[in-house]
Amino acid sequence: MGSNRRAHRSAVALAGAVITAVLAAGCGIRTTSVPVDAGAAPSQVPCSMSAEDVATQALQGIPVQIYLVCSSQLVTVDRTVQVGDTKSDRVRIAQALLDELEQKPPADERQAGFSTAVPATLQISAARRGDRQGTLRLSEQPEDLPSEALAQIVCTYAESESLAPDGTVVLGGPGNYAPRGYLCTSETKAKPKAAPTLGAGTGA
Repeated sequence: MGSNRRAHRSAVALAGAVITAVLAAGCGIRTTSVPVDAGAAPSQVPCSMSAEDVATQALQGIPVQIYLVCSSQLVTVDRTVQVGDTKSDRVRIAQALLDELEQKPPADERQAGFSTAVPATLQISAARRGDRQGTLRLSEQPEDLPSEALAQIVCTYAESESLAPDGTVVLGGPGNYAPRGYLCTSETKAKPKAAPTLGAGTGA
């Protein structure tokens, strides 16, 4: 009697195993200890340009870096600009950099998440009599610009030794307000939606 019960239990266990295997096969489940390949990683890393992408953008001119917005931060991208005497004509240098900031990023940069907040109509002019040394005048009042746009301009100009030899970018507007000095800090790059840091002695 005991042997019959043991045989019955063995038969039930075997049937259960067979049913489980059939169900697994019917659901398309393949038992394996090897990790499942979910497919290739995205080809374009956010906020990063490949060497090939950078090379295709290169033109004859002066290599510079400008700051664009990506993932709510400021990130540098490479550009080349055409200017005359890079040592004496500060306004031309500033306008050339501003032109790059105003342009809509090319398709590959947009795909990587880059954008710009700088208005396309913004212009630059020289300092006025009585302005603080090193002043550049924008066609809009700096504090009236979107914070991200002002941060892009400040950090891009801060990279130029001819525009900000001491690291302070001095900007004014079309009105009679005194120019202010701005610093490109790590906080400015990390949080461009906040107002750029004011430097010491912000008045004229």
